[in-house]
Amino acid sequence: MKSLKFKNGDELFPIGLGTWKSKPGEVKNAVISALESGYKHIDCAAIYGNEKEIGEAFNEVFSKGEIKREDVWITSKLWNNAHLPQDVEPAMKQTLNDLQLDYLDLYLIHWPVAFKPDVQSPEGPEDYLTPQEAPISETWKAMSQLKEKGLAKHIGVSNFSKQKLEELIANTGEIPEMNQVELHPLLQQNDLFEYCSKQGIHLTGYSPLGSGDRSDGMKQENEPNMFEKTAVQKIASKHNVSPAQVLINWSAQRGTAVIPKSTNPGRIKENLEAARLQLDKDDLKDLAQLDEHYRYVTGKFFEVEEKGYKNIYDE
Repeated sequence: MKSLKFKNGDELFPIGLGTWKSKPGEVKNAVISALESGYKHIDCAAIYGNEKEIGEAFNEVFSKGEIKREDVWITSKLWNNAHLPQDVEPAMKQTLNDLQLDYLDLYLIHWPVAFKPDVQSPEGPEDYLTPQEAPISETWKAMSQLKEKGLAKHIGVSNFSKQKLEELIANTGEIPEMNQVELHPLLQQNDLFEYCSKQGIHLTGYSPLGSGDRSDGMKQENEPNMFEKTAVQKIASKHNVSPAQVLINWSAQRGTAVIPKSTNPGRIKENLEAARLQLDKDDLKDLAQLDEHYRYVTGKFFEVEEKGYKNIYDE
């Protein structure tokens, strides 16, 4: 399975461990299990509320010396309340402190949405900053300074549409190195994939298995279960693998990174073993037909029209 290559020669193994919704008390053991199982890619974020415990895992594993820090790709993300330029570096330094690291391999702007600095979770429009009050281009310039200082080897964005990427590039003259978005056979985002490929922007797919453990408040009625799709089950049976492995491999074989979340040691190992699967042309054709542009994470919870956030994904 091919790694994602960056312009400076760095490589990212496509299958990583996601830590969104991994609870305190569970996430430390999950990260340790993943690293000891051979994972070289861990995805974090400040808002997940578990970076301190993940930091304990990193310290415990790296201090043994068998697995080296430089052999593991670690990503984190800037939360929406730290978009003002003066808040970017302090937010990242807090993440580095929590993760017990000197640098990140990749730091992302988590959402193209800004909150007031003292707001972690907005309760109403008054908790937001407009795009004019907190221009994303200014946030990006502060991100670039983190890279110049060596605090982050690579920088990028998350949940950015093609339109938002075009605007950012036009306003800053710099191309993000990564865009992390929801990707799976029900949401293949071929136009975005093609655009990012042409621009040299790598993609990481989150919620590759449908994120069924999201809170009820984030769920829609009658959400589809990708594990139950006939094509997925047929391909899994054909290759004697699990439906989850089919979905994970689809992303990685397509040329994107993918970050399935689990705290179960058996599933963590199984997810990584998806790298061994080789989907054939018929498999890929069948999976391509599943695309229905279905989002599990709609982004509508951040759509506040009076604050300039009318349509997060510009659809």
